[in-house]
Amino acid sequence: MNIISVGEVLWDVFQEAEHIGGAVFNCSAHAARLGHSVTFISAVGNDDRGKRALQRARELRLSTSCIRVDPEHPTGHVSVWIDAAGQPSFTIHRPAAYDFPELTPDQERALGDARADWLVFGTLAQMSPAVRAATRAAVRTSSRARRLYDINLRKDSFEPGLVRELLGLASILKINEEEVEMVRSLYGEPHTSFEAFCDEYLRRYGLEGICVTRGARGCAVRLRECYLEAPGYPVQVADTVGAGDAFAAAFIHGLGQGWSVAEVADFANRVGALVASRTGAVPDWTIAEARALTR
Repeated sequence: MNIISVGEVLWDVFQEAEHIGGAVFNCSAHAARLGHSVTFISAVGNDDRGKRALQRARELRLSTSCIRVDPEHPTGHVSVWIDAAGQPSFTIHRPAAYDFPELTPDQERALGDARADWLVFGTLAQMSPAVRAATRAAVRTSSRARRLYDINLRKDSFEPGLVRELLGLASILKINEEEVEMVRSLYGEPHTSFEAFCDEYLRRYGLEGICVTRGARGCAVRLRECYLEAPGYPVQVADTVGAGDAFAAAFIHGLGQGWSVAEVADFANRVGALVASRTGAVPDWTIAEARALTR
């Protein structure tokens, strides 16, 4: 499949090390690991982190043709703390270069010529007008592509109107169980079941499907007329940074392969669990290792 993704590339800075990251970047890297062609739209600074980010993107087999080098803003970074259960907390440092992508007319034409199957975007970077403009350009040039919106709500990095706008662009919504409650609260709605949430938002926004990730408990998926809850896979968690992004990449991989809903959900759960068992958002892993996980 050909995939276009729009969003943040940054460095996750832990106490002992820093790793390449950014939710949309992570999803893109995992999709490339699954064998897909991915063009990533973003920007890095003209600094050491920017040079290393471009090199890492190439190593991960992402096309860097639409990653701008911004001479005025630093490459993005996030301070990350991991608690005893492996759950991360973040401090996002902005403005950052990824807030200022630009697409030239030649780049827009090249995106159209690529005939993308999927367009992937999140929320955090879309707070920037320049990112929203790049996303709209990608939508125009790839009007037949299905669109994955991985909601990824981060503190001070979303607004109710923006979330509604992005839901209106989406074909598939990927959201975690905590974010379901956040969205309900955002719009003053009562929390009900995951199935009721999926049914309601599928109808409200004309979506093809919704997947709710539930960590070790797996996921809930509504795809057209089918709803199911798929159990997760127990692993020793190293950190959960990037696990949801890996899940998203595996989910659209399965949809692209034409698998059943149960097969898609199971494979996505496997890949998400495998990545959670390793340090960093884009660790090395193989499909064979994901298939080998057992309950």
